[in-house]
Amino acid sequence: MDFTAEAILIVGSFLLFISILASKISTKLGIPTLLIFLAIGMLAGSEGIGGISLHNAALAKVLGAVTLTLILFSGGLDTEYTHIRPIIWHGVLLSTIGVLVTAFGIGYFIYWVTDFNLVESLLVGSIISSTDAAAVFSILRSKNIHLKHNLAPTLELESGSNDVMAFFLMMFFTGLLRSEGEMEFASAIPIFFKEMIIGGTVGFLVGKAMVWVVNKAQLAYESLYPGLTLSMILFTYSATNFIHGSGFLAVYIAALMLGSQDFLHKKSLIRFYDGVTWLMQVVMFIVLGLLVYPKKLIPVAGIGVFISLVLMFIARPLGVFLSLAFFKKVGRKQKLFISWVGLRGAVPIVFATYPLLERIDKSDVIFHIVFFIVLTSILFQGTTLHPLAKWLQLEAKLSAKKARAISLSEDVKSELLELEVANDSVAAGKRIVELGLPKSSLIVLISREKNYLTPRGDTVIEAGDKLMVMTDDKQDIKELKACLGMSH
Repeated sequence: MDFTAEAILIVGSFLLFISILASKISTKLGIPTLLIFLAIGMLAGSEGIGGISLHNAALAKVLGAVTLTLILFSGGLDTEYTHIRPIIWHGVLLSTIGVLVTAFGIGYFIYWVTDFNLVESLLVGSIISSTDAAAVFSILRSKNIHLKHNLAPTLELESGSNDVMAFFLMMFFTGLLRSEGEMEFASAIPIFFKEMIIGGTVGFLVGKAMVWVVNKAQLAYESLYPGLTLSMILFTYSATNFIHGSGFLAVYIAALMLGSQDFLHKKSLIRFYDGVTWLMQVVMFIVLGLLVYPKKLIPVAGIGVFISLVLMFIARPLGVFLSLAFFKKVGRKQKLFISWVGLRGAVPIVFATYPLLERIDKSDVIFHIVFFIVLTSILFQGTTLHPLAKWLQLEAKLSAKKARAISLSEDVKSELLELEVANDSVAAGKRIVELGLPKSSLIVLISREKNYLTPRGDTVIEAGDKLMVMTDDKQDIKELKACLGMSH
């Protein structure tokens, strides 16, 4: 096929369409959505039914940097600082000491069981040492897993910040291989702290500046605010890297600073970045699937499984238990669960493109080993998070709280009704968007089996639901009840 602009758009839009629809299958089968995106990319690749040949590691690197930047910003924006404040040192140690122990532990194991030299082995260990923010955020939220003991903010803080250490180690060992041993590890330590300090400082300042800019800009159209913030995010990442700081850390801290403040259009911006992040993840995983050659995965399958098992059951738990050894409130069950949530995703694969671009010896083998490890991590760890949380009794049960009675002033024309959906109601089994409610009416809360739900357009009404409905026109109450199958 001659890849003209039209051909690229046709193929790209088709793959995007199929991937998004296929995400419904992953939900039903319990397979992580990210794995579906990877599989579609591989099927469309040069050795799949699509026959699309992609040899552009530079594209994957740039796309991966933008995707990770947006993922970190979206995750930080949706994280309340008050939630992570009690566990901030847990996250800091996991993202530094934990990554370091994991990288060197699995690196020395690779050196022991393969023909890689020590530096090559430590490079692989560095690439796969950090948990992936995209994988952790998407699986915890898509499966609606609620955890006890501040586990959720701990995992999100760790996955959002530990890429800094992994990226630094990966770049150091890549440089060491490129310079043939002229660099020294001791000389790299001050560089690491310099990058952390610069990244943290820039992130703090940009976060404060973003709050001021968004609140003071007074743009004519609300739809311009996403573009305004997006420009600041991308500038923060690139400018911080330019002055030799950690761009990823700067973006994440800026997002935390912004998310902890009240600012204009906060909810709409959170929704925008959530949508953009998902879109970028789909595109990123499709591109990564196109880059891999399935035939090259077969020779590394045996060693890949071996490395994955050691990573999941030894190296990662060792890093977690050592990092949290001095926190007596963190029990063994919590440490075991944190160890298992060592999900690898797009980030290690993107990191593996750096040695490819530098033409490091064995970089192609390294890329496919890393890809295989990511596949096994998402498949085995991603599908067992929920059952493990239940088995370890770490899943939090959402207790229903009593709703406060709301009395409206006599001057207010709106009416607040509580309506119960009968078993034979025509509304049962329908989505809210399909009910045809009067334009003046809005379902604001659903009480279902001792739980309260925030309704959306795609929420399915069930028999027995109690609906809190706000209507601006009392004349529409009769029509409202008719839509819900109520005769009185």
